[in-house]
Amino acid sequence: MSAVAIPGDPPGGRRALAVWGTGVSVYFVAVIFRTSLGVAGLDAADRFHVNASALSTFSILQLLVYAGMQIPVGLLVDRLGTKKVLALGAVLFTAGQLGFAFSPSYGTALASRALLGCGDALTFISVLRLGSRWFPARRGPLVAQFAGLVGMAGNLVSTLVLARLLHGIGWTAAFAGSAAAGAVVLLLVLLFLKDHPEGHEPEPLPHQGAAYVRRQIAASWREPGTRLGLWVHFTTQFPAMVFLLLWGLPFLVEAQGLSRAAAGELLTLVVLSNMVVGLVYGQIVARHHGARLPLALGTVGTTAALWAATLAYPGPHAPMWLLIVLCTVLGACGPASMIGFDFARPANPPERQGTASGITNMGGFVASMTTLFAIGVLLDATGDDYSLAFSVVFVLQAAGVSQILRLRRQAARRERERLVASRVETVHVPA
Repeated sequence: MSAVAIPGDPPGGRRALAVWGTGVSVYFVAVIFRTSLGVAGLDAADRFHVNASALSTFSILQLLVYAGMQIPVGLLVDRLGTKKVLALGAVLFTAGQLGFAFSPSYGTALASRALLGCGDALTFISVLRLGSRWFPARRGPLVAQFAGLVGMAGNLVSTLVLARLLHGIGWTAAFAGSAAAGAVVLLLVLLFLKDHPEGHEPEPLPHQGAAYVRRQIAASWREPGTRLGLWVHFTTQFPAMVFLLLWGLPFLVEAQGLSRAAAGELLTLVVLSNMVVGLVYGQIVARHHGARLPLALGTVGTTAALWAATLAYPGPHAPMWLLIVLCTVLGACGPASMIGFDFARPANPPERQGTASGITNMGGFVASMTTLFAIGVLLDATGDDYSLAFSVVFVLQAAGVSQILRLRRQAARRERERLVASRVETVHVPA
């Protein structure tokens, strides 16, 4: 079935790709900085003389700031536009990366990661909003998946390049040198980024203070599609995020007996799998909207099955083939989490897109933060029993799936009603 043209849809084209590419480059660098601790976790433990719980606090604090910022960021993007918010994000995450490079103590390093998390929080929602302003609505799922793919490319750079720099030129030089990328993308934003194409300016929103904020949040939350998007994001994203952000390398080295090089290759496999699956999921969802929920739930079920097989393996270590399959399947978690935005996007009008996306984006990061903390505490409490510590994954997956099943019919009904209404409006638009 051919896509229905929506009145006022942006045209897309080369200009849209160039502007959107500028915005995505900021997100690319933010992900490099966000995931840099994933390849430096063991080095950070030695540098700051901390145990597993304290080490997990780095990522927990970073994600706490990130998750807590999502609704304010959505409101800021809706209010101020993409360019200002992305520029501020680049300034903050670059300062955080520099601070982490030169931190002399655990406390200052924590503060630097919090600052980095604050800047990182400003990027992804801005990129989603930029895509919705420059590309036709029917391209939304594919554009969002491409944004996620670029983010995973940033993770790949962190895994391959930053890890080598860290062990080649040392902690300070590696982290400080990488911060130069933040200055580059800030300059690109200031010179080339535009919030929207000519002739597609959004309606000006009168400033209404706290009342406006409450209405935006309440209206977005009332939509079942927004809440379903949040729980899809919550349930799908965190297993891979936790693995890549902090605990994957220690699990593979300390629990599975792999060398750092072999563990790094498996982390790279997660990233590469994510990039390939992201392209596939984006194409499927763009063509078949009904595939959204089966893809998301299928990813959750397969991930749970592979984790259970790995953690319950009877030998001292899981075989390499099983770890390869696990890491390949973990690569589908990121693309599956992007499906959450495909529930929230059609449920909200353009003036609420930033707010709704912010609510949705909180889901996976709240789940990741909870899991990071629980794993660190359980590792310390059980004497580094990784099988028991990683079992917390199943608890959060069960909670998320129960909410998805509860909301799916409400969201589907509202989406059908809105689609019928939009078709009626389209029929009455003069040619």
